[in-house]
Parts: sequence; structure tokens; C-alpha cells
Amino acid sequence: MEQKLPSLNDHDFNIIRHLMADISGIQMAVHKRALVSGRLMKRLRILQLDSFSDYVALLNNPQQQEERRIAVDLLTTNETFFFREKPHFDLLLKLLKQHPRRPLRLWSAACSSGEEVYSLAMILNEGLEKGTHWEIMGSDLCRQALDKAKQAVYPLQRTENLPTEWLNRYCLKGVGDMDGLFRIGSELRQHTRFECLNLNVPLPPTLGSFDIIFLRNMLIYFDPATKQQILERILAQLKPGGLLFVGHSEGLHGINLPVTAYAPAVYRKTV
Repeated sequence: MEQKLPSLNDHDFNIIRHLMADISGIQMAVHKRALVSGRLMKRLRILQLDSFSDYVALLNNPQQQEERRIAVDLLTTNETFFFREKPHFDLLLKLLKQHPRRPLRLWSAACSSGEEVYSLAMILNEGLEKGTHWEIMGSDLCRQALDKAKQAVYPLQRTENLPTEWLNRYCLKGVGDMDGLFRIGSELRQHTRFECLNLNVPLPPTLGSFDIIFLRNMLIYFDPATKQQILERILAQLKPGGLLFVGHSEGLHGINLPVTAYAPAVYRKTV
């Protein structure tokens, strides 16, 4: 007889939602119950738990910080692809052609599995004058996504937005066990680094300042107060005159920040 799968009741679902909000600031919508159930079911099986109530009790145990991190990793949305919202990359390439020969630091503040970081790396390598020092830091809350970003290995199906010339120049096609995959070449990887950061808490003082910050398609998951706090932390790391890129479906209307509109979904820091 087939075993009946545990169901996620209202009480346990709401506890998980509050836990996600406390840890990451992400406001999980009520219609996400099926997604939460499906993604956490694997943990119930691995831990041999009979119910979501047992798993919630585990998450509420102060000694189970590692399990909390695993749950957040599983529930964090990591949808991304190369050159997502291409007009931003076109604008950046145009600006880089006019950039003076001085070091440039970029931050992809919700980089997921790294496609945005390596898209930016291609743009910088193409647009900056040769010999200009540049660095891109990618950060995310999900460690599994960051592991993929560090490996820089992707399915060949993900190349549809990559110009053929850049694909040949910057990517290595896999053979043997790596057939059907490609890896970003060391020419770009050497300019990148990745850190696990929670934008919902104070940022480490060692982060440094950046000329350009990409924070795209993430703000939609937060309520206005949390969004304000996150943006204040982010902007504290942006140099005066630096540019902040957000998702085209995200606006900064109604939020009090020292920025002015520069282009669609792009803002310049004023002070």
C-alpha cells in the first residue's frame, strides 16, 4: 500500500512563513503553500520525520541553526539567466566606453547561481580599456546557489542569450562527462568572488564600496519597511555618483533615498 505523504497545515505553514521573514526578510505569500511543501518534503524524508509539525519543531530549536539555513536555501527562489533584462547591459556597455582608466568595483547583490555576475564580467571585459583593473562581487543568501556560481558550470541550453562571439571567447564547452555543459573561462572568473550575505541584517564592514550595484528582481519579495532598510544598507556601500540597478518590475516610488532617476530602473546616488 502506498504511503500517504504528510500535508502542510495552516499552523505549520504560518510558522515557516514567519521564520522566513525573521531570517531573510522575505514575505512568503499565502499561495506558496504547495511550493513550500514540495521543497521541504525532501528534508522530511532525509530526516525520517513523519510530519511537518515535527520539522517545524526542529526549526524552532535554537540548536538547529544549520537546519534553518538549509530550509532557507530550499525556499529561496533562484530563477535567473544570462543577460536578463538586456537593456541594462546595453546601457552599462555604453557607459563603460566612456569610463576613465581607473579601478572599477561592481556588486551583484542577489546573484543566485551566478549568471548575472558572468554577464557583467563579459560586459566589463568588452567595454573597459585594456589594463583597467575591475572586480565583481556576487552575493546571495542561498549557499547552494553560490556553490553553482563558484563552479561557473551551466547547461548549454542556457546560452540562448549569449552572443555567439562571446560564447566562443569566454566559455569552454564540456566534453566526456561534461558533455552538454559549458564553463566560464578563467579570464573572467579571476575577476569575480562570491560571498554568502543576508541583506536583511547589517552588512560586514569589510565589504568596501562599489561604483555600481545590481539589486534586481529581489525587492518584490519584501514589504515596504524591509525594502527601505535593505536599500539603505545597499546604498551605504555605493559611492556618491554611483549607479544602482533594480529590476524593471521594481520601483523606488514612495521610498526616501538619496538617489535620482538616471534611466529606466537605474538610479544615481546623489550623496
